[in-house]
Amino acid sequence: MKIVVAGEGAFGRKHLEALRNVENIEVVSLAGGVESATKDVARDFDIPHWSLDLAECLNQPGVEAAILVTPTPLHAAQAMQVLDAGKHLFVEIPMADNIEDSRALAAKVEATGLTAMVGHVRRFNPPHQWVHNKVVGGELSIQQMDIQTFFFRRTNVNALGEPRSWTDHLLWHHAAHSIDLFKYQTGEEITEVYAVAGPVNPNLGIYMDMGIVMRTGSGKICNLSLSFNNDGPLGTEFRYICDNGTYTAFYDDMKSGKGEVIDVSGIDVSTNGIELMQREFFSAIQEGREPNGSVAQILSTMEVMEKIQQMVDK
Repeated sequence: MKIVVAGEGAFGRKHLEALRNVENIEVVSLAGGVESATKDVARDFDIPHWSLDLAECLNQPGVEAAILVTPTPLHAAQAMQVLDAGKHLFVEIPMADNIEDSRALAAKVEATGLTAMVGHVRRFNPPHQWVHNKVVGGELSIQQMDIQTFFFRRTNVNALGEPRSWTDHLLWHHAAHSIDLFKYQTGEEITEVYAVAGPVNPNLGIYMDMGIVMRTGSGKICNLSLSFNNDGPLGTEFRYICDNGTYTAFYDDMKSGKGEVIDVSGIDVSTNGIELMQREFFSAIQEGREPNGSVAQILSTMEVMEKIQQMVDK
């Protein structure tokens, strides 16, 4: 399958590295935003064509799908462009940074019948797969999830410490991961949500600290704390409080509540969540089915974030 990757930044490179492990996939074009960086990444990954024009990349012979790993403000418009070109779509989280564009994208996917998936990697990370398998198998029932997402983002830099031309968002990006994971792991919709936020950063124009409490219809709850003011350690830590044990996850490490290490290395064909998302995307295309993390599935997550945005903006 011939594909386009859009995005020459830190996560674009992570996707390209993961694609090297996926069989029968050929990246034939790279769409970028900065000429020198796009040219360098295309050279480093042996991609035969590159352009700053996504349409030109999508028009390369034989292209069937596109992976968008571009700045958040571009996601919705570029996703629409990919679907309008008749190509299957993978768009990194978030699929949009507002509810109107999210709804329009979901409607477009339904109208085209194309495969469209959002990069909610937590569904695929081995520790969360381990929990999900236990829940589906009836071995665990989640009572509460406690999640802390802590970063230090007082300036616009990416994961490589390089300057960004856009501003990352605590709610529409980072909270989206955990809101979706709570829904996915419990298998229930969120019926109640309450949120507060700290002051808006005068330079970045975004909330830097946020607290979110959620509840499902059956009474399962989630406490989510997020900060861009946290000067280490960085990352997201998850605590699953279940009817039959407590478990913690941090990146690919999994432990019981008593500190016992749980080996999750054999959960899937890889421990790389990005690679596992890609494999799901391509398999869904080939099998003509809805992918895990489809645009349709993620729309309700975006609806919850719209409620939170309205609460914190009051």
